[in-house]
Amino acid sequence: MNAEGRLGKSGAASLHTEKPGGAASAVKRWFHKDGTWAILLLLPNIIGFLAFTLIPVIASFLLSFTSWDMLSPIRWVGFENYAALLKDETFIKVFWNTIYFAGVSVPVGIVCSLFLAVALDQGIAFKKFYRAAYFLPVVSSMVAVAVVWQFIYNPEYGLLNYALSLIGIKGPNWLTSTVWAMPAVILTSVWKNVGFNMLIFLAGLQGIADSYYEAADLDGARWHQKFWYVTVPLLSPTTFFVTVMSFIGSFQVFDTVFLMTQGGPARSTSVIVHYLYENAFKYFNMGYASAMAYVLFFMVFLITLFQLWRQKKWGAYGG
Repeated sequence: MNAEGRLGKSGAASLHTEKPGGAASAVKRWFHKDGTWAILLLLPNIIGFLAFTLIPVIASFLLSFTSWDMLSPIRWVGFENYAALLKDETFIKVFWNTIYFAGVSVPVGIVCSLFLAVALDQGIAFKKFYRAAYFLPVVSSMVAVAVVWQFIYNPEYGLLNYALSLIGIKGPNWLTSTVWAMPAVILTSVWKNVGFNMLIFLAGLQGIADSYYEAADLDGARWHQKFWYVTVPLLSPTTFFVTVMSFIGSFQVFDTVFLMTQGGPARSTSVIVHYLYENAFKYFNMGYASAMAYVLFFMVFLITLFQLWRQKKWGAYGG
């Protein structure tokens, strides 16, 4: 009696379908591969990246060569949007405002966060409380932060002008002055973000071996010499990371300006992203706003390349 007779028709069918080279076997082998599960687990993130990052980036780049108000048909204009930016006095003003904001807020923020990190890395009492207190603004809503600082800057009953009056100084109208509005916005931004950079520096400080400081003590180095000749050089990779991220964040500042001054007075605090927002969602000039976005992108890209070059040339771990 053959195998088909002994097993019956269903058994014979099973023998035929479970051949080593069959489709079911191939699927089973495919699901037993690590690469298959890697693709399946990464697929949601890949789809999200394509749908919400890569495709919009490519679409906005193409849109920067067009004229479109979201109602009329898209019209190809080539490099007209980019040429118009060079003649746009408002864009030139907000461009320099952005440089001003980044050029002041980044160095001040880095210096403040570094000294806070060094202070909190010492054996002081309640240092966990201080770390949490300095980090609290980072996780606070920018809306709440803006409201608090608007009260602080109030020219009549604000805390800042009151403190200045105690030493005989009449405080200005901070947020309505073309001179003082940008410094006020910068101070708020530094206060909001200093805690994040402080934690990064703390992590870098804890990665420095005590043997370096012990060797410096044997050589008779004082605290400021240990700071400049041990701490600062060994923190150069951390400082590089903080500097790059701070510059990227400062060039993309929007919420602080939008909530506190709306870009005023007389556009003294308006920055590129704020002007981009106005062109895109107030004037519905999408092509022009997209061109502005790519000008900002290339600015950040070039500054990051410069910092990479500088890190390799001057950094303690440079090539």
